[in-house]
Parts: sequence; C-alpha cells; structure tokens
Amino acid sequence: MNTPSVKAIETFVKAVELGSIRQAAQAHATSHQAASQAIAQLEQHLGVRLLHRTTRSLTLTEEGRTFLENVQPALAALDRALLLARETKDKISGPLRIVGPKSCFAPILMPVLDAFCTTYPGIKPDVQLDDGVGNWVEDRVDVGFRIGTSAHESVISRQLFPFQLIVCASPRYLDKYGLPTSLDDLDQHRCSMYRYAPTGKVSPWFLSIDGKIEHRLMAPALATNDIELELQAILAGQVIGQAASMTAAPLIRAGKLVPILLEHTCAPMSLHVYYGSRVAQPKRVRAFIDAVISRLVDCPDYVLSEKELSSALQQWKRSRKHHRL
Repeated sequence: MNTPSVKAIETFVKAVELGSIRQAAQAHATSHQAASQAIAQLEQHLGVRLLHRTTRSLTLTEEGRTFLENVQPALAALDRALLLARETKDKISGPLRIVGPKSCFAPILMPVLDAFCTTYPGIKPDVQLDDGVGNWVEDRVDVGFRIGTSAHESVISRQLFPFQLIVCASPRYLDKYGLPTSLDDLDQHRCSMYRYAPTGKVSPWFLSIDGKIEHRLMAPALATNDIELELQAILAGQVIGQAASMTAAPLIRAGKLVPILLEHTCAPMSLHVYYGSRVAQPKRVRAFIDAVISRLVDCPDYVLSEKELSSALQQWKRSRKHHRL
C-alpha cells in the first residue's frame, strides 16, 4: 500500500482541530467525500481507527490521540521548512554561482558585480572563469556567460553585444615599423598569435574579406596562451595583434592603440548570458540577470563604431604628420 499523503494527514489534523470533517474539507477547498476518503485511507494504511464518528460529533480514539501528538511537530517543522524556502527564494541575498570565459571577461563582469553587490550586500558571488565549456546542470550554475551561444539546449541564451576583433598596433610600433595598408603587408611585420590553452593550437585571425569572415594564420613573432600578455606585447610596441573590442575599445579611445586594416575588422560572434527557466529562479538570480541585461545589452563601452575606428586611425595619422613638421 502506498504511503499516505501529507494532505491526508493534514486533513485528519484539521478535522480534529475543527471538530468536523466537513469543515476540514472546506478549509482545504475539497469535498466532504474526498476528505472522508482521505482519512479512511489513512486509517487503513495505519491499520487502526483514529476517529470515532457520529453525525454530530468527532472524537479521537486512543490510537488517534497518540498519532496526533506525534504528527503535529512534524507538520509544524514541514511548514517552517516551506516558509523558509519561500522566503529564501524571494530574498536578494545568498550564494550566486557564475561561470564565464577566462579570456577578456573579468573587466566586463566586475563592474556589474560590484554595483550589484553594493546594492545587495547579502549576495555571496562564487565565480568560476574558464575557457573550457563545462556542464551547466552538473556545475549548479545560476548564471553563465559565453562567447557564442550556450552548448546546452536546456538553458536560455540572450545576446549581450558583438565580439569585435580588431587588428591593432601601438603608436610606438607604427612609428618604428610603419603602417601596413593591406593583408599582404603583414608578411613584413611582426604579428602575435594566440595559442588556445586547452588544445595548444594556434588560433588564426578572423578577418572580414569581401564580406565574408575568413581565417588566416600569420607567421608569429610572438605566440602565447595568455590574452593579457599578448595585449601587453601589443601595447609595448613589440607586435601587431588582433584584439577583442571588449579590451581594445578603451585603449583605442585613449590613443594607446591604433586600429589598422579597418576593412578587415569583423564580429564573428557575440557575448551571451545564459540561465535556466526564470519560473523557478530565486529572486537574487532574476535580479542579477536583469542587472546584466540592463548594463550590457548593446553596451557602447565594448563596441566601436566604424566612425570611431576611422577617427582613431586618422587621429594617429594627423599626430604623426604633426611630429614630422
């Protein structure tokens, strides 16, 4: 025989409390017949009679009294657990597990996370940055970020902003080696290449050529599996490199990097946020997703318009011409 339901036990307790099965049925928004049947099935499962029933009165048997005394604390504990779960769901505090790419992502996440934690100091972030793709469900992720859409069909994905790849050099490099004006010119220049850490393979440059995105491997003057080291080498004037707009944009705007070969700039992918169904999400998770979308969707801080790119290159040319004079 199946274990009696909590509802059957609650019906029994409510009937004793109100002195009537009919009133217990009304309190639980069910029929008198269904309530009577639930109590009868409970008695059948226990193998004892719990109630003496007459048309006018309802009294406990000795077995019913013992059962009631033992079950009431358990029901009260269950009610407390359910209430706590509801309060926790609706409270913007507690752990927030976030995953994202290791490359380039920390400067994007931190301002959003800082503002969110300042508003909700009870939040306890648990952030894992990794360029590999883990199992979203097994890792118990609340919110994830990925360059490209999530590989997991069970999650919702929202595009935040395009991931531009811009060929860049520092003013120091261009003053020393000159400005390449075509892809063929790059054969005579020092180029950097990123080595993808999980596989050790060199990642080609992504270039827009005649309206299509093509991959091209360069003869590397520098190869590294660290994005930050590559960026520092470009800034130091050691190499020309292809940098992501999320890190290059502020440096280009500050004149520390010069975008070159503008016609080959491309955005082959985008940064996405992904998460599970919003129906059962804790309030803290929903609030963080809303903060991310509000702050990062089409955020101009990490994307450069064609006009900005052209203006930055022209500014460097004017500066160089001025120094010659």
